[in-house]
Amino acid sequence: MFRSTVNLSVKSALAISATALSMMSSLQAAELDITVQNLTQGIYFTPILVSAHSVDASLFELGATASTELQAMAEGGDISGLVSLTDSLSANNLINPAQGLLAPAQSAAGMLSTDDGNAVLSIVAMMLPTNDGFIGLDNWAIPSEAGTYTVYLNAYDAGTEANDEVRGSGMPGMAGFPVPGPLAPLLGEGGTGLDATIANATVHIHPGNIGDDNESGGVSDVNNTVQRWLNPVAKVTIVISE
Repeated sequence: MFRSTVNLSVKSALAISATALSMMSSLQAAELDITVQNLTQGIYFTPILVSAHSVDASLFELGATASTELQAMAEGGDISGLVSLTDSLSANNLINPAQGLLAPAQSAAGMLSTDDGNAVLSIVAMMLPTNDGFIGLDNWAIPSEAGTYTVYLNAYDAGTEANDEVRGSGMPGMAGFPVPGPLAPLLGEGGTGLDATIANATVHIHPGNIGDDNESGGVSDVNNTVQRWLNPVAKVTIVISE
């Protein structure tokens, strides 16, 4: 479910004090021009959800079990569940600004108007090819001053599927990752699977793809020279109007 924010102190550089939270709860509406850039060499992003919402909710939390809606996004790129949940909380959403997959080195942009009280920004999108990897921004405090702000996003693992790195349907609870059209010719096929266990069943920093160099077998369908990455994996530029 759409989770309550219970421990903001663990949100690394994005942590905010109780005083700041109180001030943000009365934040006035804002106009945001948001650009998401894919910084990877060979990873695609599925439809992106950008959500401005209240400070007492979160799309995901590090160290917590993923919701079923987050699992659907992280394993199959389906953001509809998260959209429904954020809509029910009167969040302001920018949905799928790339109008499909966001390719390596490409950018997608859109405008987001926020209502009073929607004082933090969250972003998620599945990373392909991965089993349950996603880009994530968790409850970034929207500044009250106009200007241009830059945030870099890490890759997270939802902890819901073993990282076997083989083709599959992308259905929650099923092994393997989905393979949309543009990705199909870039992958190997017939891999036996790297891992069948989940070592960490909570949301955590993604360990990265391993891959191999066998296009018609081996242990992985991921190319070990192309579809690997180091954090950060995405750059977000937020322009707040006067």
